[in-house]
Amino acid sequence: MPANTTAPSGSSAAKKAGRKKGRRARLLVIVLVLALVAGVGYGAYWSVSTVRASYPQTTGSIEMKGLSGDVEVKRDDYGIPQIYADTDSDLFRAQGFVQAQDRFWEMDVRRHMTSGRLSEMFGADQVGTDSFLRTLGWRKVAQEEYDTVLDEDTKKNLQAYAAGVNAYLDGKDGKDISVEYAALGLTNDYKPTEWTPVDSVAWLKAMAWDLRGNMQDEIDRSLMTSRLSAKQIKDLYPDYPYKKNKPIVEEGGISPATGTFDPEANPSDDIGSQTIEGATEGLNTQLSSLSDTLDQIPALLGPSGNGIGSNSWVVSGKYTTTGEPLLANDPHLAPQLPSLWYQMGLHCRQLSDSCQYDTAGYTFSGMPGVIIGHNQDVAWGFTNLGADVTDLFLEKVSADGYQYDGKTKPFTTRVETIKVAGGKSRKITIRETNNGPLVSDRDTELEKVGKKAPVTTSAPDRGEGYGVALKWTALQPGKSMDAVFELNRAKDFTSFRKAASHFEVPSQNLIYADTDGNIGYQAPGTIPVRLQGDGTRPSPGWSSKYGWEKDPIPFDELPYEYNPDRGYIVTANQAVIGKGYEHMLTKDWGYGTRSQRINDLIQTKIDGGEKISTDDMQTMQMDNQSAIAAQLVPELKKISISDKSVREAQKLLEGWDYTQESDSAAAAYFNGVWRNILKLAFGDKLPKEMRAEDDCIYVEPVAGTGPVDEQKKLVRECGQRAHDAAQPDGGDRWYEVVENILDDQDNDWWKVPAKGRDKAIDNRDELFARAMKDARWELTAKLGKDITTWSWGRLHQLTLRNQTLGKEGPSLLQRALNRGPWDLGGGEAAVDATGWNAAGGYQVVWVPSMRMVVNVGQWDKSRWINLTGASGHAFSAHYTDQTGKWVDGELLNWSFGAQAVNKSTVDTLTLKKP
Repeated sequence: MPANTTAPSGSSAAKKAGRKKGRRARLLVIVLVLALVAGVGYGAYWSVSTVRASYPQTTGSIEMKGLSGDVEVKRDDYGIPQIYADTDSDLFRAQGFVQAQDRFWEMDVRRHMTSGRLSEMFGADQVGTDSFLRTLGWRKVAQEEYDTVLDEDTKKNLQAYAAGVNAYLDGKDGKDISVEYAALGLTNDYKPTEWTPVDSVAWLKAMAWDLRGNMQDEIDRSLMTSRLSAKQIKDLYPDYPYKKNKPIVEEGGISPATGTFDPEANPSDDIGSQTIEGATEGLNTQLSSLSDTLDQIPALLGPSGNGIGSNSWVVSGKYTTTGEPLLANDPHLAPQLPSLWYQMGLHCRQLSDSCQYDTAGYTFSGMPGVIIGHNQDVAWGFTNLGADVTDLFLEKVSADGYQYDGKTKPFTTRVETIKVAGGKSRKITIRETNNGPLVSDRDTELEKVGKKAPVTTSAPDRGEGYGVALKWTALQPGKSMDAVFELNRAKDFTSFRKAASHFEVPSQNLIYADTDGNIGYQAPGTIPVRLQGDGTRPSPGWSSKYGWEKDPIPFDELPYEYNPDRGYIVTANQAVIGKGYEHMLTKDWGYGTRSQRINDLIQTKIDGGEKISTDDMQTMQMDNQSAIAAQLVPELKKISISDKSVREAQKLLEGWDYTQESDSAAAAYFNGVWRNILKLAFGDKLPKEMRAEDDCIYVEPVAGTGPVDEQKKLVRECGQRAHDAAQPDGGDRWYEVVENILDDQDNDWWKVPAKGRDKAIDNRDELFARAMKDARWELTAKLGKDITTWSWGRLHQLTLRNQTLGKEGPSLLQRALNRGPWDLGGGEAAVDATGWNAAGGYQVVWVPSMRMVVNVGQWDKSRWINLTGASGHAFSAHYTDQTGKWVDGELLNWSFGAQAVNKSTVDTLTLKKP
């Protein structure tokens, strides 16, 4: 093992030799050349030098305009840079230059996405996506933030960063920047343009979009009304299990004396939750058009926002082997190549008023500063809070405007032009109501949204149907960019909370530790207060009784903790605080399976009198126990099975400890059974708009639904949703659904009419038996008849796909740019959250996108890993050089101090003042 690699105790990976990165890189370069010639070359000859033209210079020196002094860029043998400068301006200028060296294609695609300009790069196929993104107006809001609300120092840092990016671009053609531009240049004449500060700010809008909370649940609950009763829908969205899974903050409330949150105050008896009137109890399945449109937006953080979560926890020094706090974080996001994260250190050689930063961690390419990491005094981590910050509003619209309290108000409109590579520009008109942009304008089908929605007699005449507007906190200018720099400079919990107060969108759980031994937590974010309703279904936009209060929940009333008596804090997307808390943050928490497992692992150590080490924190991150298996396997083993082959598979569950190692046959079979239980009990009863696109069943005929099978008198109906967004997805909401009815043998959910199957299913055990049979033959088809060859990893694979061309380019180019597959352990709602969607299959659709364990105060003993590598260049040695270690649960040593950085440095580049 390389000297800077650390594996959990007992890891087989610890015995593996280091990989021959140089030889592999040379072979891959040859593969790319061949692919480009055969796949997209159109007769052109591509040389190895063409592929290597964009590789960054990492040694020697480069003159850079605008620097006030020389800057050093020190890279370790994984290409991770540490930057040393004497002023803030030089530091962020160098950060922009270095990130552009490694990742400019990724940065350029992102900024075109956030501004609704993908058509400029990729042609007419992206016009629909661009139209929707222009309607949301991410770039417009980012410009308003930059012009009106951001701090002047923040703007200077953004300007310096942009200048550094542009210094890298100066004089370069596309092929000099990345091989993707060279390939793109064969089909259109796109040329990269200069970077601007607003390009960086707009990225926060994309981040907020993918972490926006419960919009998909709001749509799904409405879609369910076409098939399910109100009680059935309630069954599928159970209340958070507070008695079983602890919230983040276990005590506290808003003090009557101060009007602010007090961790020691007694909460009120009831939240005073509002209930929505019957105006929108059901929204017709045509709302699926909106869902389909949302699915077209590039999901940079995760598939349609579903399953996006994260783990973070911090343990006080009184319970650690170091005597100082230990802090862990692993955000669960969409797997992509390159990884969303870029590891980096930003160091002022001497801290002063003109040079304020000594920080390192995970950054976003295209944005200055460090997002998650530590400085010389404090460490911090993020998980998604999941606050409900979006609402859909039905709007009664006409050519003259929209109806509001019985009067017609004019739309706010703007016209935008979408430039199209290789085609004519398109103009679109964007209309907004007082509730936000009309997202239903962006698709002809969306014009019909709400056409048959049940409403009360007081609702306006629907005429040709209602429009749908989106109200979202991120569409108002905010100061989240300020918060990034404030976090990077934070010295103590007070300055940390001040930074958090500006982290408005997306709303995140922030954990904290400092070198004085303190630990803490803060829930930040702009979270709306609703006049009526609870945000779980679309609201009537024509009434002033609905909508939001002018001001969101005050920051001083949001929950926080500081040095809780229990000695640790866990955040993993569970409820933030108990149900007695005075404000409604959301009705759609994660259900706490991962968080409670982490709580239990920590508490078991403490109760046993053991101190928690850095190795222990790392091992916890790889915990892969299945909570639903622990519930179901005892019942599955009791089922009497007559079929010899199915009984053979059933025996795999005997003695299984519910861990999901990649080589486990039991984990493979159980997850197959779980998938089929969900399909039989729930999936086949959901509307087609929510089921996976190739999931076809027979249903009772309804006018216009399709040809009727005369013999069966049924209609064959196929699902319509992408595999990674379909339901039931098998996450811990479904754990709770099943656990609530597990002991009710005759519950209606267990009953399934024949409808093309062998026979009807009348109770739970019959359904379990059918699921075990179906899983046996499904896995036989996928893995073979011999169950001794089965393994969870063969089913549960990760493929990393290069953004854009790795997904949409010619097949040979995709094979050249993409990597994998890797067989993975872990699973849905496990701490090692290699998520898969049970409705769509077993492929990995979200992952711990990075892992870190911070050794507070002893910074050079911290550890980190990225999903891929530092480089976005497809054939760089650093393209995926961390992936194998990530798969095996290894972490790299994380150098921070000058001496440690110097020891790990293999390349030094000096950016010189002219």
